[in-house]
Amino acid sequence: MKTSVAVTSASASKVVSIDNGNPVAEVATLPVKQSENQAVTSRMPGVRTYFKRLVNQAIPALTGIGLLVVVWQIAAMNSKGFPTPLQTWEAAKVLFAHPFYNAGPNDMGIGWNVLASLERVAVGFGLAALIGIPAGFLIGRFSFIAGMLNPLISLLRPVSPLAWLPIGLLLFQRAEPASAWTIFICSIWPMILNTAEGVARIPQDYLNVARVLKLNEFTVMRKILFPAVLPYVLTGVRLSIGIAWLVIVAAEMLTSGVGIGFWIWNEWNNLNVQNIIVAIILIGLVGMVLEQGLMAIARRFTYDNR
Repeated sequence: MKTSVAVTSASASKVVSIDNGNPVAEVATLPVKQSENQAVTSRMPGVRTYFKRLVNQAIPALTGIGLLVVVWQIAAMNSKGFPTPLQTWEAAKVLFAHPFYNAGPNDMGIGWNVLASLERVAVGFGLAALIGIPAGFLIGRFSFIAGMLNPLISLLRPVSPLAWLPIGLLLFQRAEPASAWTIFICSIWPMILNTAEGVARIPQDYLNVARVLKLNEFTVMRKILFPAVLPYVLTGVRLSIGIAWLVIVAAEMLTSGVGIGFWIWNEWNNLNVQNIIVAIILIGLVGMVLEQGLMAIARRFTYDNR
């Protein structure tokens, strides 16, 4: 008589066939306590791939930074009065030890100056988005409005942003709104053009279906145009924020008050070149954070990721 007996050990389980009391065959089965080990092992390739990709990205970046530091050191050794990387690092430690001190209108920490510049950028950029994005929709949607506004855009867009600063000073009689006006006028064009381009690229079949369904213009905007154009809008927003942060520094150099541009000019007057270099690096970091944040939002709302 042949029977089968299941034998379980601490590491594995197996089935033994017995014929008249004598074992005939063994059939090994999956180890009992290896499921957790297999789950951990299955996760290991993903972790290794992540760290490998991180290292592959970090090595070129660190190499580039190291090359920049070497060139910087050589330039400092061959130029009178130009600070070395070590001197700049010491100046940065002093600046960021108390970045938000306030000893008067013209003596404030670098943190307050960056925040003041960001506030001006937010005001001018926000107004540009409120006007530029709807204007882009109208230009891309209606040929009459496109024919009316395209010549004006072609005329005004090439004008240097700083050329608008005296107009802002004349209109508002104060430096604060004039700076925001300059940001507004320079950052509105990418949003208008990219939004209009996105609307123009919408397949005509979508609009034909909306016409057959007799959808009103607001529903067409909300259900068809906006979802399809959103990646183009976000691209325009990303370009605009880079331009806005670029221009605010130059605009603040020409106006008095609190702001990173004015702070740089004041440090130049005091011959604190190492502080200027610290401010340049800080401006680059803030601009990079703004752009990378908007790029992450743009990737989130692309068609491939939805």
